[in-house]
Amino acid sequence: MPAPAAAPEAAAPPADAVEPSLAEQLTGFVRDAWAHLAQLDAREAGLNFLMSAGVILLALGGMFLLRRLVDYWLRQFASKCEVEGADDQKRAPRAVGVTWTLLRLLVVAAALLGVVAVWGIDPWAWISAGAGARIARLALVVFLVVALVEVAGFVIRRLVESFANRGGDGRRAAQIRSLGPLLTGSVQAVLLVVGLLTFLSELGVQVGPLLASAGVVGLAVGFGAQTLVKDFLTGVFLIAEDAVSVGDNVRIGDASGTVEAMTLRTIRLRNMNGTLHIFPYSEAQVIHNRTKAFSSYLIAVPVAYDTDVDRALEVMQSVGDELARDPDFTEVITKPFEVLGVDQLTETAVTLKARLTTEPKAQWKVGREYNRRLKKAFDAEGISSPFTSVQMMPASEDPDDPERRRQEPRSFDPLNGRQPS
Repeated sequence: MPAPAAAPEAAAPPADAVEPSLAEQLTGFVRDAWAHLAQLDAREAGLNFLMSAGVILLALGGMFLLRRLVDYWLRQFASKCEVEGADDQKRAPRAVGVTWTLLRLLVVAAALLGVVAVWGIDPWAWISAGAGARIARLALVVFLVVALVEVAGFVIRRLVESFANRGGDGRRAAQIRSLGPLLTGSVQAVLLVVGLLTFLSELGVQVGPLLASAGVVGLAVGFGAQTLVKDFLTGVFLIAEDAVSVGDNVRIGDASGTVEAMTLRTIRLRNMNGTLHIFPYSEAQVIHNRTKAFSSYLIAVPVAYDTDVDRALEVMQSVGDELARDPDFTEVITKPFEVLGVDQLTETAVTLKARLTTEPKAQWKVGREYNRRLKKAFDAEGISSPFTSVQMMPASEDPDDPERRRQEPRSFDPLNGRQPS
């Protein structure tokens, strides 16, 4: 009896076979799914339709509950930020918006997989291999990058705020808060670059040559973007040397105001009328910081020449000492009041000068109160400031009045070189 023929071996794919592209794999999946759906009878199709509607309603209910939870979390977080005075309260709506978008995408993806499974199509087999696996990895990369960027920003801001509140030094706390935007921007930029390279790698792009070419392009761009690099490095050194911090009152060029923010390359000042001045660090070559360690308020008071200068200086000293003993101001006045003496002798006045030394940013409040009290004290002592008066005489309505004729403008007579009478 002849031996049975051996079973034919499965034909191996040719060595030079080309893997179908992503578009071709998607097209094949849609074609197979449509062929499967076309074989269903009316009863199965109706039952699947009802089950699909149930899955969609369940997904909508889940989204409603998630939305309620997100709103509750936002209220709790906002109240906590308000109590602690944290700056995260301004960024909470954006973070919640991103979180809500990611949650909705997850719910929609889960509902879509459930509907596909109801119609007899195995989504996991498609996702675990081929185009489905690649699409799933791409979606996962995007999801992780967005989530990590938001989480990194939130964690860094909270850590910075925690370190700032831990110490009792307000100046150190302001310096730490100034580092927050630099750290946040740097970490988020690194995460975005790594995420982009991973995304391109999943698409099939060769990252190695791309990185090599990016190095050459980066070198060329670096020469053209020297100002950006200079701005960044100058900002790092300004913060590291504690030359300026958020909350300081400074003057840069012709602009002055309170430092509202320090970003990766700019410093932003807000003046008293609300104008926001934005300076790149490279243009802030000279910064006049008026609130570093302590602040001073100079008082320059002009008095008339017939004033008893010694008595005026005594009044200034007594007003300053009284202000320093006031419970509302004694905590912010850090040094005894200084009367510097006679500063200038001008043609019209004698200028007396004194100085108040206060905690940072308190000099204007204390100085305005001192000026108010000094004015009242000078009035009580009869000390007056120099002034000039101009006496205005009403003109006569009589055209023949000699005084009116003298007040009328006269024109020059070019014939005899004199003004007519």
